[in-house]
Formats: sequence, structure tokens, C-alpha cells
Amino acid sequence: MNRAHPEGQLKQALAKRRARTWQRFKRNRRGYYSLVLFAVLFGMSLLAEVISNDSPLLVKYDGKFYFPIFVSYPEVTFGGDFETETDYRDPFIRKKLQEPGNFVLFPLNKNSYNTINQEIVGPVPSPPSMANFLGTDDRGRDVLARIIYGFRVSILFGLALTFTGTLVGIFAGAIQGYFGGRIDLLMQRFIEIWGAMPELYLLIIFASIFQPSILLLLILLSLFSWMGLSDYVRAEFLRGRNLEYVNAARALGVKNVTIMWRHLLPNGLTPVITFLPFRVSAAILALTSLDFLGLGVPPSTPSLGELLAQGKANIEAWWLSLSAFTVLVGMLILLIFIGEALRETYDPRKS
Repeated sequence: MNRAHPEGQLKQALAKRRARTWQRFKRNRRGYYSLVLFAVLFGMSLLAEVISNDSPLLVKYDGKFYFPIFVSYPEVTFGGDFETETDYRDPFIRKKLQEPGNFVLFPLNKNSYNTINQEIVGPVPSPPSMANFLGTDDRGRDVLARIIYGFRVSILFGLALTFTGTLVGIFAGAIQGYFGGRIDLLMQRFIEIWGAMPELYLLIIFASIFQPSILLLLILLSLFSWMGLSDYVRAEFLRGRNLEYVNAARALGVKNVTIMWRHLLPNGLTPVITFLPFRVSAAILALTSLDFLGLGVPPSTPSLGELLAQGKANIEAWWLSLSAFTVLVGMLILLIFIGEALRETYDPRKS
């Protein structure tokens, strides 16, 4: 009589468990549809250059096809006089591209995040118009384009900060919980001292010493973002290190790293997974707050916090504050709904 290999049975059991977990998550309609909507919006933001750009997607000129969104072409390619990169908003170039036999296809929004509208008659910020659907900021740049690109920057930064903080938090919590004793005591004292450091003051000091960049912000915030998660991982490892199967593996001579990775970590990931959306939203709020205070990304980088700061400085320009506030609140609400659904999914009382 043939019998399935124990490892194969284990894989089948894990696959069934994941399927049941996914079904429990889908039953929470609010969280499921929030995840779908968030994934769609994030996917669209990854294609920001295709949706909002001042360069055409496709150009047909003199019987040849060009793709300016991917390749930079000199002006002489389209009948101009200079070897510099083509400005497709130049009236002369637009007239050339609109001649019979030629064809040009622009994105839905004909502005990039740093495109300045030179045809504005009144002062800036200018209100919404057909050229700028959500108006312009105080430098004449398109608000819709900066929101699309700023949304992508916020999400990518939040995911990167969550990833690095989660890795460090899992490592620190696993070391504390599994070994315990003096290692746990020393690391707890270190966390207490490190957590008492004034994070905002350190950011101000480093911002004055180094040139602001997203990488610098990611490194500085990662130094503090792991501490909250390490406590939950530590508690899971403390609870599981003396279980029978762990003691049996230890008696068989299995290495500590293997026990931590294969036996304790999968059971300790429940609080990690349930807190991921909340950690992403906290990272986005941190970036927005720093940008609002002028301590975040460089000035030319599209940012929701910068738009909020411009709205505060220009109270009459209601489109600045309203658009950035709506996008930020909507994004955080979706993440909160996803986090609540994950928390209910992994709640042992409802499993």
C-alpha cells in the first residue's frame, strides 16, 4: 500500500490552511474590496509615466515611429534646429507633429510632475482648468501629476520602510525570545534607551548636515521603526521555545537557527502579518509629516506633504489642500480596512 511522504502531506496541509485563511479574508468584504482597490491604484501609480507625462506615448513623423516616453530624441528629429531634447509643448514642434501624415499620441494627462505651465495668464497657484485638471501649485506645476507621482513615492517609501523595519524587528525579537536570559535582558535595556532618543531632533540634525534624500530618510526612520514589532515577535518566541516539538528538535541536535526559522518563525508571523498595513500607513504618515515640515524629500520630488504645506501657505488655493488631503485620507482608510480584515482573519477566536 502506497503512502504519501510526510513532507508532501505537510505541504498539502499548509496549502489547505492558506486556502482557508484566504477564504476567511475574502468573507470580510470591506477589507477584500479595499485590498483590490488599493492594488489597482498602486498598479496605476506604477504606470505614472504612461498616465501623466509631457512626452508623447507614440509619434509618427515622416513615416517613422518614435516612442518619446522611453527614448529622448533631439529636436532635429522632428524638424527642429537644435540638438537638445525635444520640448513637445513647444508650439513649433506641435505644429510639425500635426502636419498631414504625422501622428502623435499623448497620455491622458499631458503634464509630468515637474512640468511648468508657461501659458498661465493669472498668478499661481492657478485654479483647475482644462490644461490642469486640479490646478497648479505655487510654481505652476500640475497638481494632478504631482499627486499621481507623489502617491507612488508615498506607497513605495511606506513599503520599503515597513520591509526593513519588519526584518530588523523579527531578527531582534527572535533573538530575545529564543535565547532569553541575559541576552533578552540586555537587549530590552538597549531598546528602552534607544526608544528614548528624540527621533525628530535627530532628523533635524541630520537634515542640516546631509543633503535630504529618500534613502537618508529610509535609513534614519528604519533605526526606530523596528522596536514596536520586536516586542510581539519576542513574545511569540518566548511562548514557543519550550514547547514539546521544539524541545524534541533540540534533543535531536537540530541547530538553533533551523529551529527558529522552520519551527518558531511560522507561528510567530501572525502578529507581523496583521500589523503590516498599519505599519505601512504609519510610514506614509511619517513621510508626509516630514515633507510638511520641510525635512523630507528634496524640493523637486513630488510629495503629498509638500502639497499640504503649499495649501497651508496659500489658503485661497483650496484645490491644493483638498486634493492632497482627499488622496492621503483615502489611502490611509484603505490600509486601515485591510489591516482590520487581516486582524479578524488571524483571530484564533474566529478561526
